[in-house]
Amino acid sequence: MKLTDISRQLATAFAAVGVSSLVLVGCNNSSAPEATKEPVTEGTATGTAETTAANDIDPEHTKIVIGTTEGDFADMVRNQVKGSLEAQGYEVELVTFTDYVRPNIALADGDLDINIFQHKPYLDTFKKENNLDLVEIFQVPTAPLGVYSGKKTKIEEVYKGMSVSAPNDPSNFARALVMMNELGWITLKDNIDPLTASKSDIADNSKYDIKIVELEAAQLPRARDEVDFAIINGNYATDAGIKLIEALFQEPSFAYVNWSAIKSADLNKKWVKDVTEAYNSDTFKKYAHDTFPGYKYPKIWTGDQAAVTTTTAGTASAQGTVVDTPAK
Repeated sequence: MKLTDISRQLATAFAAVGVSSLVLVGCNNSSAPEATKEPVTEGTATGTAETTAANDIDPEHTKIVIGTTEGDFADMVRNQVKGSLEAQGYEVELVTFTDYVRPNIALADGDLDINIFQHKPYLDTFKKENNLDLVEIFQVPTAPLGVYSGKKTKIEEVYKGMSVSAPNDPSNFARALVMMNELGWITLKDNIDPLTASKSDIADNSKYDIKIVELEAAQLPRARDEVDFAIINGNYATDAGIKLIEALFQEPSFAYVNWSAIKSADLNKKWVKDVTEAYNSDTFKKYAHDTFPGYKYPKIWTGDQAAVTTTTAGTASAQGTVVDTPAK
């Protein structure tokens, strides 16, 4: 299956996929429905007319409540975005979750102003199935799926009969198959749905006769020594202390880069514009580039130095074929 065919199909396939088959590219993987509110920094804006005028913040919305999953998305707020918005005059509260359901429900219910934790396929399906009027606004740096060394340390060390481990859940296994197709390790059938690809969609595995070892995603880092190469989710790699820049290859698609979401009614509000600018400022880009090397950066950053991620010397580029994210 050609790369251009996969790119085209990824760009149109998302709307038809159910929530159960979509796995977030996030940092926290607990399913416990809990949320933690972090205290607002003392001395931040109170929303008075004087403060509003002096700092040019949204006079109708001086406090911004941001919801994320715990981990890198929360750290982005704590370490950079919160201070940036507070310096502008806003009051900022961070609420962290340990599941992937409540952040959207809390947003729709008005308990949050904005959430940051999910990729667009998940958001599109979740809001459709739950009849929520939510919309994505901007992308944020996200840990991507990658090929990591096992017994072999270089992509060039591929050989016939090699073993490759991959996550066994349907969504991430499909992504792993697409990556192996992009590397030329296998050939997928024409006209398949790349979001739901399975072993039955492999047209040809004769080039390397790969033994694909399916494991639970959390086990992949620990089992690297038992296979030649390991395809690992970015969040599990970082949780295991593996640097993303150690990846031999990263998925080139921007389809799984995570987005912020707000209620559609807030789309043209000034505070939304201010939050968007905070996440796309030169200061934030530098922070993200310095703090999260190897991450997949927002597509609109392409061309900025911060958007260029490279793998270790002599390995495949992490920025291969680009897939356009479906239109808002």
